[in-house]
Amino acid sequence: MTMAGRKNTGSASVPLLVLLSLGFFFATYNLLTIVMRNRAVIRSVADDSNRKLLSDPILEMPDIMQKQKTSGSPLHIALTATDAPYSKWQSRIMYYWYKKKKDLPGSDMGGFTRILHSGNPDNLMDEIPTIVVDPLPAGLDRGYIVLNRPWAFVQWLEKATIEEEYILMAEPDHIFVNPLPNLADGGYPAAFPFFYIKPAENENIIRKFFPEENGPVTNVDPIGNSPVIIKKDMLDRIAPTWMNVSLRMKDDSETDKAFGWVLEMYAYAVASALHGVKHILRKDFMLQPPWDLHTGKKFIIHYTYGCDYNLKGELTYGKIGEWRFDKRSYLRGPPPRNLSLPPPGVPESVVSYSCEDGK
Repeated sequence: MTMAGRKNTGSASVPLLVLLSLGFFFATYNLLTIVMRNRAVIRSVADDSNRKLLSDPILEMPDIMQKQKTSGSPLHIALTATDAPYSKWQSRIMYYWYKKKKDLPGSDMGGFTRILHSGNPDNLMDEIPTIVVDPLPAGLDRGYIVLNRPWAFVQWLEKATIEEEYILMAEPDHIFVNPLPNLADGGYPAAFPFFYIKPAENENIIRKFFPEENGPVTNVDPIGNSPVIIKKDMLDRIAPTWMNVSLRMKDDSETDKAFGWVLEMYAYAVASALHGVKHILRKDFMLQPPWDLHTGKKFIIHYTYGCDYNLKGELTYGKIGEWRFDKRSYLRGPPPRNLSLPPPGVPESVVSYSCEDGK
């Protein structure tokens, strides 16, 4: 299987993409050799109180936009997940709300696939449409489980039949609060801008993987791979580069230390820039309690932060509150159905997802 041939040089530097292609070829060859020899693979088992709220609905657009509008073009929702209990209960909630919003007016949500990168079927196969792919060989992720995500997409795109032209890359801790339309515009993917992804402030590191001949560091969007709405054929070109850049970043101690848990997010941002891809930055794509206070016309709740409040409804972030919800409190199984309701005064966004998680 030669993934290198699937890349498109786009507007990227030809020598760089040739090196990336060769690197990916040998990396993939080594992966497959290990798997074939051992016939065993492992099972994948920001704090910023001064953050500005992303409350304005839209957006930054690329300078040059295609005239074609994609609203109405269906999206295939692709959810990467493991077989760990922590991932399973989140995946079930996510799929539940997908079904609730899929057929409502304004929705472009099409089919759904849970890409299970644990290597073996699990007990949710009959409940959630799932395709099983291999994790990285034992030890290659060095405990950084998200490193399996780009490899999972490479395999899924290679083996799956996907009817929709567009793909939404999603994660288990996403809840659809409104029907999701296709936010992409022609050949321009749509993405959520993360306040903590700062390519310009990390230029010395970014330049290791995005040389000057590829243009200014501002060509690297402040995004991760999720949520992103992107054309299938475009993702097919980016995914092998994304995987290769992720492995190279993890292998570089300075980069690994600087980017930490968001390394794979930076890798996607760099990989897409190497292919000359610019994203529409949609601040209304997603909200993140407790910082974003209202669901409004936004589409996805990302409940990645812990929410701690006193009984007066005041946020006590960084200190365990008298009322709290933190997904990390439920590593071994789902939250109970009888979760206590937040006290009066807690923002509507927190009330929404804590009630929906407890269903």
